[in-house]
Amino acid sequence: MRSHRRAAAAASFLLPSSEPPPTPAMAIRGIPSSREMTVDDFKDWLKQFDTDNDGRISRGELREAIRRRGGWFSGLKASRAVRHADRDNSGFVDESEIENLVAFAQKTLGMKVTAW
Repeated sequence: MRSHRRAAAAASFLLPSSEPPPTPAMAIRGIPSSREMTVDDFKDWLKQFDTDNDGRISRGELREAIRRRGGWFSGLKASRAVRHADRDNSGFVDESEIENLVAFAQKTLGMKVTAW
């Protein structure tokens, strides 16, 4: 009887769930993963990676930000993020495009960013 229960439990585990698996919150250095950050916190976090201080985030700068927070495939993710956020095709994410980058970070990277 015990083996039958184990088999039933194993089989129920393999059944498809109607709910999608939760997106893991990824920790950012200095900001606990369980905490929601504001858009201003997100901007402040990004500013530390703006190495040339031009007020824009390049693919390389974003790659370093993702790498520093422990993300895998940081180059690929940075390229996708810049393509998603960069509406004027300048190759950079500037202040007017930050909302697009926030949307990408929430959807793809599992980050929790709130409006306030």
